[in-house]
Amino acid sequence: MGSKNKLKRFKENETFENVFQPTREEVVNSNFLLKGKWNTTFFKNDNPIIIELGCGKGEYCVGLAARYPEKNFVGIDIKGARFWRGAKTAVEDGMHNVAFVRTQIELINFIFAENEVDEIWITFPDPQIKYKRTKHRMTNSDFLKLYKKILKPNGVLNLKTDSEFMHGYTLGLLHGEGHEVLYANHNVYKNEGASAEVTEIQTFYENQYLEINKAITYIRFKIK
Repeated sequence: MGSKNKLKRFKENETFENVFQPTREEVVNSNFLLKGKWNTTFFKNDNPIIIELGCGKGEYCVGLAARYPEKNFVGIDIKGARFWRGAKTAVEDGMHNVAFVRTQIELINFIFAENEVDEIWITFPDPQIKYKRTKHRMTNSDFLKLYKKILKPNGVLNLKTDSEFMHGYTLGLLHGEGHEVLYANHNVYKNEGASAEVTEIQTFYENQYLEINKAITYIRFKIK
């Protein structure tokens, strides 16, 4: 994507009521005004809040929001030029149950209050295979502790990935730490049992993986 195109998207994001782009300073100084107030201030209802971490173009968030109008969805990504597409689609389609925040995932406890989130989706994260990159792996122990803080006591997490490594690593960690695995499948398009939103909503990159017959894996779990 050219720099002109990126600038254009950043500018357009500023006009969308469903996009929030706080500075890092605002976030870490706890000046993000929607923390703890997503339901009352933005969505103006008491519906469950589901977030997608590393939402990319926002296809999953928008797809889930269209499927479940009785739930609220928030996509998180540091690249605003990417989720511009999802935000624009939501605006054009008059969807009021989806929003996007441009921030780093490790700062989500500054974006949401304790027990504010009902469910988390992690879709096609970078597996960070090299050992020295494990601290950036989105299902490592530190990240799980972070998610637990913002999730309600019975909150659920979903990991959907094309990486067998990420799938295996996460399953091993979950079992090793005694978390509750509700469902796990190493190829959701070949085996039955996955819920409809796992197979019927697909991202841009997921479609590319499926075209070359790459297996898509999925885990649904709770943090103990």
